[in-house]
Amino acid sequence: MPDATDGRVALPRLLAGSRAVLFDFDGPVCDLFGGVSTRDVAERVKEVARQYWDRLDPDIESCYDSHGILRRLRDMYERRATERLSPQPLELAEKIVIEQETEAVRTATPAPHLVTLVGLLRELPLRLAVVSNNAEDPIRSYLEQPDFRGKFEGVFGRDPYDARHMKPHPHCVHRALAHLGLPASSCVVIGDQLTDLEAARAAGTGFVGYTGDERRAGELRRAGADAVVSTHRPLIAAAGRLRPPARR
Repeated sequence: MPDATDGRVALPRLLAGSRAVLFDFDGPVCDLFGGVSTRDVAERVKEVARQYWDRLDPDIESCYDSHGILRRLRDMYERRATERLSPQPLELAEKIVIEQETEAVRTATPAPHLVTLVGLLRELPLRLAVVSNNAEDPIRSYLEQPDFRGKFEGVFGRDPYDARHMKPHPHCVHRALAHLGLPASSCVVIGDQLTDLEAARAAGTGFVGYTGDERRAGELRRAGADAVVSTHRPLIAAAGRLRPPARR
């Protein structure tokens, strides 16, 4: 499938004006779940929550995504503040989802050409970090592979205490910028979802969409992505153009 946008102009400009690249994890870094639905995890979360809250709000009952249900549980907890619901379902749900992610990283495969891209970005040199709705410890475990060890300066994942901070909220991007000590205008986020784009825009960074789905690529372009690619190859080409010539 050809790239939705080849980025021959936008990508070199973005990288040349950047000091750091912030990668979303599931998608741009690896295929975390291998296309397998997280519905079973969402159902486990519901079962646990019913033991404490009895009746769940309709938006929770209709959610079959492990990340989406975390946010919706938190929303219900806040909506029912006067009822003094137990916070236990929030804590247990986070634990269940972390267990799922911890298991998934053991078999997750790197995004094609990521190793080459990371090496080139580091040569420019650009600083690298991960900004994700996934939990931090599984991401750190994954990045301990020899190809990635020491290449990423930080991992800024899901707030375990408040799921409302997941993207599209810019919380993880703001944390990464603060850690790197860089202005948002000097950083670019690579993500595969509209929520990644919304978080990047809210934080003030550039954004490159990464998706092989033509429908989503169109959505990202219409929403204002600086460039959209279906593989890392255009980014590799852009980084290669900016690499200083080898000394003789």
